[in-house]
Amino acid sequence: MLNPVATSLERYMDLLSLRQKLAASNIANADTPGYRTRDIDFHSEFQAALAGSEPSVQEVQGLETKHDGNNVSVDREAKLLAENGLRFQAASAMMRMQIRQIRTAIMEGRGA
Repeated sequence: MLNPVATSLERYMDLLSLRQKLAASNIANADTPGYRTRDIDFHSEFQAALAGSEPSVQEVQGLETKHDGNNVSVDREAKLLAENGLRFQAASAMMRMQIRQIRTAIMEGRGA
């Protein structure tokens, strides 16, 4: 088992991955009549993930609905994809640091 920080980062990255898939799916369905935008409440879901719960995907409320019943905003989804990508890069860098620290501890332990 990884240390608590690495475990939290892993759960964070899992949620980022889910959110990336949802945003991509929303964009892919931008012209599908009746399609409703889906997402997760990231903050709440991260807290739940730390407690071991599975994420809950929900329909996004408050978006403008077009005449065909679709409420996907490509601008919103593109912004979400960009933000999500930056968060994933930062989390990946932190995870690499955690792995380096574990490796260093293992290597130092071998010499003792």
